[in-house]
Amino acid sequence: MAILTDTAPAARTPPHILTLVALVGLSTLSMNVFLPSLPAMAEFFAADYGLIQLSVGLYLAVNAVLQLVVGPISDRYGRRPVILTGLVLFMIATVGCIFAPTVEIFLAFRMAQAAIVVAMVLSRAVVRDLYPQDKAASMLGYVTMGMSVVPMVGPAIGGVLEGWFGWQANFWLLLGAGALLWAVTYTDLGETAPKTGGTFRDQVREYPELLTSRRFWGYCASSAFASGAFFAYLGGAPFVGTQVFGMDPATLGLFFGAPALGYLVGNGLSGRFSQRFGIDRMILWGALGQVFGLSLLLLLTLSGFTSHWVFFGFMTFVGLGNGLVIPNATAGMLSVRPHLAGTASGLGGAMMIGGGAALSAIAGWLLGFGGGALPLVILMVASGAASVTATVLTIRRNARLAAAG
Repeated sequence: MAILTDTAPAARTPPHILTLVALVGLSTLSMNVFLPSLPAMAEFFAADYGLIQLSVGLYLAVNAVLQLVVGPISDRYGRRPVILTGLVLFMIATVGCIFAPTVEIFLAFRMAQAAIVVAMVLSRAVVRDLYPQDKAASMLGYVTMGMSVVPMVGPAIGGVLEGWFGWQANFWLLLGAGALLWAVTYTDLGETAPKTGGTFRDQVREYPELLTSRRFWGYCASSAFASGAFFAYLGGAPFVGTQVFGMDPATLGLFFGAPALGYLVGNGLSGRFSQRFGIDRMILWGALGQVFGLSLLLLLTLSGFTSHWVFFGFMTFVGLGNGLVIPNATAGMLSVRPHLAGTASGLGGAMMIGGGAALSAIAGWLLGFGGGALPLVILMVASGAASVTATVLTIRRNARLAAAG
């Protein structure tokens, strides 16, 4: 992949925080804005609904793979050129989606749209380039707010656009947003990656420093298992809402965003308090809070006291826990080897997406055996408990290293 270069100053220029929020927001928007249009798209292409639904699964698969690649590339060549290149590729792929004559061509361009993952991965790396660990966690809390707001409003906007102008309008929106964000990034985001000497091969030789670090894997596991509870929710909640509680699509759509409300609050708390209390405490509080809320829901479900208000109401704990865990654990994994922050961001993100996809599939499989919402709740409690365990082990490791140093 050719990397765009320019003669912009290579100073470590802090971008405006809204630029980073927009980068994360567009990456999130591209995942879900067109979801209400899937039936119309299936009809347009005369395709089976299951086939057009691959536009979600295939996109996530390519997204996870690319996260393993863009981080190391940005560590060697810089954040700015990789982000700008990724945005250009995203726009080209979006044009292909708009004018695709067949569903197969559409799916090919849809997979190519995953190039926008550079925006999410490298916005986190940019923050770590510019700030020390605890300050980075605070800034990441604000940046990732885009990931909580967009899921609440994206599908609604997409549904309105599809109703007024047809399903292609969703992709015209993404194209326009991509072009605007490219211009903003070009103007506002200077290079922030520390200069590295040597060749790309020399840099690759340093990767074992990161991959053999128990602290790195501990922070990754804390984040992956905490977010895994949310991905399990994504895989199982539609079934629970419709088949267990008998909710109609409109009502389900209204309640489905409950975790996003908690995530918004959690990110706000991370932005305000991470620098004061440190990332390890924030991660532990978030993981414990998530397990506490889900355990209460489990007890209520076992006792038969359940309804859609109870089930979705307690899902705010999932979002709250993620809002505390993810930005702080991300700052931790990026701080283990700061000169490999891009690699760490990509690898950590790939673990979250890959593990989340697996838990989402497991949730759907478990619910097929019956038992109402109980199998899903048990799976979410188990994932949250694994996050607590990983966090405690990481804190112990940090304490031993501090005592030894």
